[in-house]
Amino acid sequence: MATLAPAQPATAPDFAAGLLRLADPKVTLASMAAILLAACAAAAAGPLPWGWLAVVVLGVFAVEAAKNASGEVFDFDSGTDERVSDADRTPFSGGKRVLVDRLLTRRQTWAIAAAGYGLALAAGLLVVVVQRDARILALGLLGLVLAWTYHAPPLRLSYRGLGELAVGLCYGPLLVAGTHLVLRRELAWPPVLAALPLGLLIAAFLWINELPDATADAASGKRTLVVRLGRRRAARAFALLLAAAFLLLAALVAAGRLPVPALLGLLAALPAARAARLAIAHAEESRRLVPAQAATLLSFLVYAAATGVGLLLAGA
Repeated sequence: MATLAPAQPATAPDFAAGLLRLADPKVTLASMAAILLAACAAAAAGPLPWGWLAVVVLGVFAVEAAKNASGEVFDFDSGTDERVSDADRTPFSGGKRVLVDRLLTRRQTWAIAAAGYGLALAAGLLVVVVQRDARILALGLLGLVLAWTYHAPPLRLSYRGLGELAVGLCYGPLLVAGTHLVLRRELAWPPVLAALPLGLLIAAFLWINELPDATADAASGKRTLVVRLGRRRAARAFALLLAAAFLLLAALVAAGRLPVPALLGLLAALPAARAARLAIAHAEESRRLVPAQAATLLSFLVYAAATGVGLLLAGA
């Protein structure tokens, strides 16, 4: 995911400031939204095991920090971060820039990545050993592989136009299924299906954050879908992606695959509609896209909370 904290130029190395950029809790909002949705569904079946929920949150937070750190090195080496102009930088895009701003050395950045991936793996193994469920190991390893290969060779998913798909999968059904499995020791269809629209909304958040970065990405060989489409067509596709999320939710309820209270998630269509309108109107104006980026962020947070409450009320 793109950064949620504006980059500030640095004049000297500052490990604490660099670590804070990479591990800023705000960057976990997408994953926390998925965990919230899964936790609400799990709570419908009985009291939550808060200890296991804490382990999930810790593991996911560690993965986020590790992905940000390893991604920083690969994006720095490709020249992507350095090519983002001041006019195109926003609080939601432009990279963490811990290497560009010389807050961290490469060795320090790799050390943070290794520590984060190691901590996440340890959390996952703890769950597997205690709960004796190989499905948790499979889902966790898939998440780690996608986090690493989002930037890293040989797959370099974000450079091949596959980053949006990976993000939608990871922050939607994969994370929700894994969290629910840890909390309830079973896979249940309602939260996984409810996670499909969430994955689309979070992919849309990545999508709109790629608009300001399009020029730098194209110059660095990073062929995101936004680069492939061009900013104006990408803005229209962004609006369609948002619409698809809510149409999918309505279709799942109409088909009886989700309970009617899950339609509370349609409340997220209000900020999503604003985001779509602003994105189409200002596709080429990076700074004027900031309200659209914020509205898209709000849309997936509202969706996760509202749909989660709907599942909780329905006893899903």
